Amino acid sequence: MEARPRVEASGVEHHHLTPGDWTKIANEPQFKSLIGNKRRFVIPATIFFIAYYLALPAMVGFAPAFAERRVWGPVTIANLFALSQFAMAWILLAIYLWHARGYDATEKTVVENVRNEFGGGR
Repeated sequence: MEARPRVEASGVEHHHLTPGDWTKIANEPQFKSLIGNKRRFVIPATIFFIAYYLALPAMVGFAPAFAERRVWGPVTIANLFALSQFAMAWILLAIYLWHARGYDATEKTVVENVRNEFGGGR
């Protein structure tokens, strides 16, 4: 069954893809590569983020003497570690944005291929 175009009030034509079309797209090598590349970054980054986040309560619970050690005035190791979580989140975001440029380029190629194959080659 072919994709059926639908024209919205704005005049933009949309193509409705059938489940078979989606299966065909999912089996395309470039699409598989895109998903694989995203997974190779997102899964380890998520595991790292969760581990880093849970390290603070683990440190406070299992090594309270270490966590309470003062490093500068009233500031403790636990305080510094908590603040470092903000920096870690922003650094992880920056790394993801750097990687996403490559994902975006591959995504554009996949979308162009789909549009050419199923019509509406804009």
